[in-house]
Order: sequence, then structure tokens, then C-alpha cells
Amino acid sequence: MLRLLTIEFHKLKHNSASKVLSLIYFGLLTSIALIAAIKFDIGPIKFHLADMGIFNFPYIWHFNTYVASILKFFLLLVIVSMMANEYSYKTLKQNLIDGLSKKEFILSKFYTVVVFALISTIFVFVVSLILGLVYSDYNEFSIITTDLVYLLAFFIKLVGFFSMGLFFGILVKRSAFAVGAMVVWLIIESMFKGYLFWTFKNAEKTTESVDAIMQFLPLESISNLIKEPFSRLSAVKSVANQIGENFTKSYDVHFSSILIVCFWTFIFIYLSYKLVQKRDL
Repeated sequence: MLRLLTIEFHKLKHNSASKVLSLIYFGLLTSIALIAAIKFDIGPIKFHLADMGIFNFPYIWHFNTYVASILKFFLLLVIVSMMANEYSYKTLKQNLIDGLSKKEFILSKFYTVVVFALISTIFVFVVSLILGLVYSDYNEFSIITTDLVYLLAFFIKLVGFFSMGLFFGILVKRSAFAVGAMVVWLIIESMFKGYLFWTFKNAEKTTESVDAIMQFLPLESISNLIKEPFSRLSAVKSVANQIGENFTKSYDVHFSSILIVCFWTFIFIYLSYKLVQKRDL
């Protein structure tokens, strides 16, 4: 494993685009802390985002992992460009000539995906812990360690998403086309979701029926790992109650969602291996 990772990071070290994108990504993760600085006064109305409780333990684990997961597209570009460069610079063929098997080649890419996801998770953990210790109203150890499952969900979410990007990178061999293919897939899932809503429009529980089917699709299942956290805020709930709305959704990380994403991760890596295995390189 270490040998394969050494080979991959040696390639990335000499790729300036990948280094720039990685720096931007981790820079943006750090900039989550800047949310605490959002503050303005409009007459008697004083707005300070940090005072709304977004950095309170344990809510911060949910909020920060959700926000950080939006930034995953920057690392996706690194993953797909890493794969596209293998074909552009013919390093894949050279690696195979030098004795690397096709299975080891795919494993090296997968290990890189896992390492990127792990580093991202640790980074978000450290940033969130610091912000929480500074701004949270609750600093008891039992509260701090509550909901750490969101970090696990964040890690699995990144691994699944990057594995999908890796598959499309191998499938189309060009980074721009790979990202485009994922966008097209997103559109297909969205259109299918719209079709399901139309089909179940007369059902008693339309949303539940649609969600029960959509949860098995790759991008939807990845999205379901961490639900939006904003409606959990007490300020948002208070406003909702005033206008007669009640939020009853579940924000928990469900084990079934983790299993579905793990299944898709396996499928994407397996298909990537089959593609490389069958191609004349």
C-alpha cells in the first residue's frame, strides 16, 4: 500500500494544477472559520452568525461537515485530472511496463482517494474542534463527542464521490469530460426524481415514496449521508413556528445510507478495474 501511495503522490507532486487545486480546497476548508466574522447591525437589529449557535457542540459537527462537503468539487478536479494525466502523459502504460499490475494501478488510485478523504476529515475535525472550543456555549466532554458520526459520514461521502469521479475519469479519459459526465448524471437523477414526483403526485405520501426509491441512486445516496443542517437552528425553528411550519425531518446519519454509498464505492472501483483490464493500453 505504501509503495503504491508513494508512486501516486510522486506524480501529484510534479503536477502544478493538482497542487493549486488542493491548496484552494484546504484553504476554503479553513475559511469556514471566517463565518464567525459575519456580523452587521441594521438599526436595532444586530446580526452575528456565530451567536446563532452554528458553532455550538454538537451542532458544529453537522454544520461544518455539510458546508465542507460542498467544497469537495475542488478535490474532484484533482482526482479526475490525476486519471486524465495517466492517459495524456502515458504514465499508465509506463507503470505497467515497469511491473505494476492493473489491479495495483487501480488500488493506487483508490488508496489516494481514501487518503484525500481522510486528510479532509481530519482537517475538518481540527477546524471544527477549535471553533467549537472558542464559540460553543457547551464545552462538556460528553457534548463535544456527541454526533461525531457526521465525521464518519463525511469521510464515506468523500470516498464515494471521488470513487465515482475516478470511474468517469477512466471511462472518458479527459478531466473536463469526466466532470461533465458527472454533471450529466446529476441531471439524469434530477429528471428521474421529477418523473417520480409526477408519477406519485396522487399518492398519500409523495415525498416519502420518491425518497424511498431515490435513496438507492449514487449521487442521491451520497447526498443523503449528511442532510442540510440549517433547519435545525433554533432561530430558524422559531421563525417556522411563527408562520405555522414545523420541521419533522430526521437529521441522523442512517446506517442504511452508509451501506448504500459503500456499495456504490465498491461498484465504481470494480468497474474502473474492469475498464482498465479490458482496454488495450
